[in-house]
Amino acid sequence: MFLPRGILAEKLLWVLAEDLGQGDVTTALVVPSRAKAEARVIAKEAGVAAGIEEAEVLLDALELGFKAYVGDGADVMPWQTLLEISGDARTILSVERTLLNLISRMSGIATATRRIVEKIKSSGYKARVACTRKTAPGLMYFDKKAVLVGGGDPHRLHLDDMLLIKDNHVVFAGGVENAVKIAREKASFSKKIEVEVSNLGDVLAAAKAGADIIMLDNFSPNMVDEAINLLRKEGFLGKVLVEVSGRITAENVIDFASRGVDIISLGEITHSVKAFDVSLEIIKQ
Repeated sequence: MFLPRGILAEKLLWVLAEDLGQGDVTTALVVPSRAKAEARVIAKEAGVAAGIEEAEVLLDALELGFKAYVGDGADVMPWQTLLEISGDARTILSVERTLLNLISRMSGIATATRRIVEKIKSSGYKARVACTRKTAPGLMYFDKKAVLVGGGDPHRLHLDDMLLIKDNHVVFAGGVENAVKIAREKASFSKKIEVEVSNLGDVLAAAKAGADIIMLDNFSPNMVDEAINLLRKEGFLGKVLVEVSGRITAENVIDFASRGVDIISLGEITHSVKAFDVSLEIIKQ
């Protein structure tokens, strides 16, 4: 994922403006107007750094000096310095929480993603780890980029990326097979078609109708086995991608990866991520 720096700066300044309101009244009253300061952002636990590029763009937009000691995707240890910042003291203190929130959330997502990716890889399985659209409103770009930094796949970024036929779409189409046929007839050649199925009967229906990807929604590991065997028997395995989603966690992910699926999507890596512990300390004034 990549945004031109100007557009990324606009997004970041909007996030900062939400926090600032009409201004940081505490800093304005306590900190002298011409005060200068130096600060460092420190990791307080081990994990994967993310949000460093965003921090640099935001600091640059605020005319603060900075030096990054790590890049996005780097493994970091407790008490390691991620960034040093210099410039107007009031500006540093006013941006502190927004800066830390971005790094904390993005690093938390990247760390959780990396651990799951490495867990699957070290077990010898091929499944790709993907996130879902269960991101924080307004932070979709940052959440999905953090997944990429951690080695995962962002799945759909927006609703126009691909066709994903879900249960409510099927209701209007009158069945999985008809839904896929309608999509195949009307969609651009450039769009893949994925179908969410909730039972074994619809697995073959989706494959026969021409789906590119079949998402096994809330299937147990044993049901995934049955679906894989069914697709293999009918000659579709390897011709369609198989994704599993729903009630999958870092704890049970190997139960699904071992079934030979292509994609494992987990909502928890964005909607329930543990924030990465970071702090900002003034080191000189």
